[in-house]
Amino acid sequence: MDNSIAIIFASMVSQILLLLASTLFQGVQGTIGVNYGTVANDLPPSPQVAHFLVESTIIDRIRLFDSNPEILQAFAHTGIEVTITVPNDQIPHLTKLSFAEQWVKTNVQAYTPATNIVRILVGNEVLSTANKLFIASLVPAMQTLHTALVAASLDPKIKVSTPHSLGILSSSSPPSTGKFRQGYDTHVFKPMFSFLRSTNAPFMVNPYPYFGYSDDTLDYALFRPNPGVLDENTKLTYTNMLDAQLDAVFSAMKLLGFEDLDIVIAETGWPSEADSAQVGVSPENAAEYNGNLMRHVNSGAGTPLMPNRTFETFIFALFNENLKPGPISERNFGLFRPDMTPVYDIGIMRPTGRSSDPMNPSPYEGPGPTVSPIGPSPTSQPVDGKRWCLPKSGVDQDALQRNIDYVCGLGLDCGPIQEGGMCFDPNTVRAHAAYAMNLYYQVMGSYEYDCDFEHSGAITDAMEDANIENELNCKGYSLARHGPLLQIE
Repeated sequence: MDNSIAIIFASMVSQILLLLASTLFQGVQGTIGVNYGTVANDLPPSPQVAHFLVESTIIDRIRLFDSNPEILQAFAHTGIEVTITVPNDQIPHLTKLSFAEQWVKTNVQAYTPATNIVRILVGNEVLSTANKLFIASLVPAMQTLHTALVAASLDPKIKVSTPHSLGILSSSSPPSTGKFRQGYDTHVFKPMFSFLRSTNAPFMVNPYPYFGYSDDTLDYALFRPNPGVLDENTKLTYTNMLDAQLDAVFSAMKLLGFEDLDIVIAETGWPSEADSAQVGVSPENAAEYNGNLMRHVNSGAGTPLMPNRTFETFIFALFNENLKPGPISERNFGLFRPDMTPVYDIGIMRPTGRSSDPMNPSPYEGPGPTVSPIGPSPTSQPVDGKRWCLPKSGVDQDALQRNIDYVCGLGLDCGPIQEGGMCFDPNTVRAHAAYAMNLYYQVMGSYEYDCDFEHSGAITDAMEDANIENELNCKGYSLARHGPLLQIE
């Protein structure tokens, strides 16, 4: 049998096994969690959300991006496991035991045991912020928070961790070469892993095949049958991108001697709507990714480097959030609309919930947006090496900083604009935003919508303009000579 045919056949067999395994989980609670984000002005009251999840879905765990008291009260006596988050800006304060003890008293003890709080996350993607104070305080804050939980006799039940984007890796392909960024490996991750091991807490990551796929790798990202990707070092074949991302993290952990730690997928998902020229985004594809994701992480198949494992997973997100910044896709990751009708069906509705739901559960019909994947329009076609994305004149610094945070939070390489990086100077928000916005624009395919940034970005091809040259040059590195600045190490 031809080798490529054999690989495709193996991929199809894997898909069949996943489908068979998924029958073991139908109707079984505890198979999936969701991120309950609230960056919106049209969401239902949290008591209504809690009732809906308990009565109409099989979701039995949620992750919050804060410790919203209204939500914590709403989920009392539901049995749903709740993960809460300490905001990034509170991390330095949390290194003081008195602050940590008060935080636990206010945000945890006031709601337990009625509300089933099981985990506290110290910040979110802290390393991606490039904030030296936050990063230096991260592990001490985790340790101090745990000490406060011990004092309150809550440590056996409530664990402390922190989630990371895949930007923590300096190498990820092939997966066997995965390693953490230099400096972070010994100064951040070694002590963090020692803490996680000693407290029996998991390492949490946010892998998003959505941010790594191209037209050619869409099947690979969506768990569809495909030729697979061979890791020449291990001779293992990867049939989906999520496994490759997880194994890259595992390889990096193994280099430091912590391959025994559990890995939790704190965020992953696929949007149901995006700008019309973006291929691969639709309710159908979102349903396919999240449905296959559920089957895969619960199947017990594991990954090539971590066989026979399941992965606690939180889908991003529970609702579409209409106030999130960034492109259209950022506001359309939800499993449900604000009226609690499914955007598409991935099998998380209880039978009673399905029968009483006013919407046809098919992802192709019913109210709400349905965007079919189409090719880019002529005006959206990228122009290789001739166009760049820059901040518009007069845009305020807060908006530009949000653009920087958004791009760097995706895990794209923002190292060059961090202190000591080749693009750190000039050290201005506008100059750093120019780097970040152009980085995103080039990586995502150089379509016009990739430079929108809530109308704060503009595309230019006038490289002879001295101002543009200054904004995109980094210590003598000229885009005019070398092209866009991408993944500079």
